Amino acid sequence: MEKANVLSIDHGVHGVVAAAARPTPPRRMYLDHFGLTARPFSLLPDPDFLYWSDTHSRAFAMLEYGLATFAPITLVTGEIGAGKTTLLRQLLRTAPSDLRTGLISNAHGKRGQLLHWIMRALGEEPSHGMSYVKRFSRLEAMLEKQLAAGSHTLLVFDEAQNLSEEMLEELRCLSNLNNESRELVQIMLVGQPELNELMARPSMLQFVQRIAARHHLTGMPRAAVADYIAHRLAVAGCVSEIFTPTAVELIAIASGGIPRVINQICDYSLVYAYAEGRDVADALLVRQVIVERKVQSMTQRVMT
Repeated sequence: MEKANVLSIDHGVHGVVAAAARPTPPRRMYLDHFGLTARPFSLLPDPDFLYWSDTHSRAFAMLEYGLATFAPITLVTGEIGAGKTTLLRQLLRTAPSDLRTGLISNAHGKRGQLLHWIMRALGEEPSHGMSYVKRFSRLEAMLEKQLAAGSHTLLVFDEAQNLSEEMLEELRCLSNLNNESRELVQIMLVGQPELNELMARPSMLQFVQRIAARHHLTGMPRAAVADYIAHRLAVAGCVSEIFTPTAVELIAIASGGIPRVINQICDYSLVYAYAEGRDVADALLVRQVIVERKVQSMTQRVMT
């Protein structure tokens, strides 16, 4: 497919006619134009591109603290696109080798199904038709066997705002397996701000009392956005300045410091600049991207 065919879908991108004579594989897009080895602003969570802002360093330190102190429950929340999953993947990548991890994402359903997902996440297929009591006993035996082998178990729930009160109560009961003589399982919850609203309910008091490590991840301060953009470009092999200082300032304002929104604006800006044959993305181009693509943080409305 020629580049012109890809770009002509969006009438907001200029310079398509001039670019039609330069057929390029779509997946390369602007990479060759800017001398990049990979897309620097992909929306996929990738620890290789992780930028250690003060905000993310504090959140990661809390995850590490919860893990190192064997906190029964660790809770980290954050805005959509703030980088929670990327930090989580970095934690699991660097976790001790004696840690057995079960990752559960987007859990939903009624009480009882949660144990099914937990066992699957730990590599065990539960028998169909097994009663809740037997399933719980089987899970406890698995955890004890793991501890006897010299390691312990971490259960990580990503997108934990989807858990119901009943499911959280089930997790609280699971944490009761720990006592002074044995520490069988740790629970780590990572989710959006609605999870904090759930924790504020009076009915969740007993669960909240089990939380030993807690942190809320916010957007980066404006001053960190320039370094964030430069870092991701450098990891992708960039050796020149692509975004002007005024363009970066505009991105910082529009994004509210949320990494996913920054990535959206920057990625589209590189496409626009590439289509027009530019080597630099200035503030006018970035403003055009924000207006046409409507990529602003929910808390920012600088272009309206």
